[in-house]
Amino acid sequence: MRVTVCELNDAQDAFARDWEQLVAHVKAKASQLVLLPEMPFCSWFALTGQFDATVWQRAVAAHDAWLARLMELAPAVVLGSRPVNEAGRRLNQGFVWDQTSEYRPAHLKYYLPNEDGFWEASWYERGDGNFIPISCGAARIGFQICTDLWFMERGRAYGKAGVHLIVNPRATARATVDKWLAGGRAAAVVSGAYCLSSNRVSADASTVTFGGQGWIVGPDGEVLGLTSLESPFVTIEIDLAEAERAKSTYPRYVPE
Repeated sequence: MRVTVCELNDAQDAFARDWEQLVAHVKAKASQLVLLPEMPFCSWFALTGQFDATVWQRAVAAHDAWLARLMELAPAVVLGSRPVNEAGRRLNQGFVWDQTSEYRPAHLKYYLPNEDGFWEASWYERGDGNFIPISCGAARIGFQICTDLWFMERGRAYGKAGVHLIVNPRATARATVDKWLAGGRAAAVVSGAYCLSSNRVSADASTVTFGGQGWIVGPDGEVLGLTSLESPFVTIEIDLAEAERAKSTYPRYVPE
């Protein structure tokens, strides 16, 4: 399976340029799966702990509008997350889009930070706590949206459930890129699955300077690809059978 990760600009004028380049890259590389960053279709809004209903609704509407443009990445399967209103609740919903089924909800972000620049628990609610794999063709995929990644018991459970990929759409700062890559490598090792992540990026001195560095990590924690400002999109062919074989090797086989 040919998979693509990316870093896309937080500033929406630059994002539009990045999108056109991503579409061209995906077509040129014949990618079969594309992972987008966390809630990519608006500038980051959780900068303050004061919830603003108008800002929230604007973010929801922006993501609703951009869903129609996912077709531009077809025939690739597209994964990401977006803000939604559901049964009176505000949520961060992971999704899968493909030409056949179009939009499918996949996961609700559960672990929410609440600190300077990332006041997420003040803006929306945690999900239902279900971490259930979703199938995309032959691939079984587990979502861990941003902070979800750090709860390694979830990754181990995904491994026990036979996932081939853990996907981690995120919005994280430049100062923490090394820490996040370490988390992605650990998630791959405990699950015996590939770990993919895409991130926002920003070049200005705003409240949060997002760090980019999407990654593709192999089932034993080996770094197979990293994005950068110079190479914001990375596509690699992965072997799902490697993730299946990894389940029977150390440390995955060790009983709890």
